[in-house]
Amino acid sequence: MADEVLFDFLHMEMVSHVYKEQKSSKGESDSKERAVCVSILEGMGFRVGQGLIERMTKDSPSFKDELDMMKFICKDFWTQVFRKQIDNLRTNHQGTYVLQDNKFALLTQLSNGKQYLEEAPKYLAYSCGLVRGALSNLGLESVVTAEVSLMPSCKFQVVIQKL
Repeated sequence: MADEVLFDFLHMEMVSHVYKEQKSSKGESDSKERAVCVSILEGMGFRVGQGLIERMTKDSPSFKDELDMMKFICKDFWTQVFRKQIDNLRTNHQGTYVLQDNKFALLTQLSNGKQYLEEAPKYLAYSCGLVRGALSNLGLESVVTAEVSLMPSCKFQVVIQKL
């Protein structure tokens, strides 16, 4: 329980720090600066995701296919990071996966409903990076985006890049 709260506080402070640093260097924030902040947070998450998945899979057998990798992300990886599994995994069997978390841990502290909906993307960038970094270390290059229509529910869309 205590470690969950510490992670929540650390995440909130990371987001706050990145946005404050960007704002203080320019004076005021606009959409370009927000994009830079999201990119910085996503990069942080990418590196952490790489390290976590490396540690989690070092003694496990290799995966059969990308669906097995996504199931691992939804069950084991998500549980390790957020203390619960993904609520729903959908795929079109052509490289697109939708991961739905109905009570996403990093959004539950913000609000229930639509009150802070416009603030949600900055709190999702790190998590998108976590997933992208984990998949990268498993050998899948991907694009991960997040969408929030009603807090604290969140959908992550993962599009695997075919090489």
